[in-house]
Amino acid sequence: MRTVVDLARCQGYAQCVFLAPEVFQLHGEEGLLYTPAVPDDQLERVRQAAAACPVQAILVGEEVSAGAR
Repeated sequence: MRTVVDLARCQGYAQCVFLAPEVFQLHGEEGLLYTPAVPDDQLERVRQAAAACPVQAILVGEEVSAGAR
């Protein structure tokens, strides 16, 4: 499964980092690093992180293709 973060929309609230730390990491105080290819064992955590994002900057799975159009 793939994920994409709209870094222009991301405000650094870091909810994703708390929910899926193996996929999302903060670099400095506000820079977000993430792994686009989500390991199967992290999929549910990434979906929770996407749902918790206050600015809805995270797209997961099928949303990635739809968001790229």
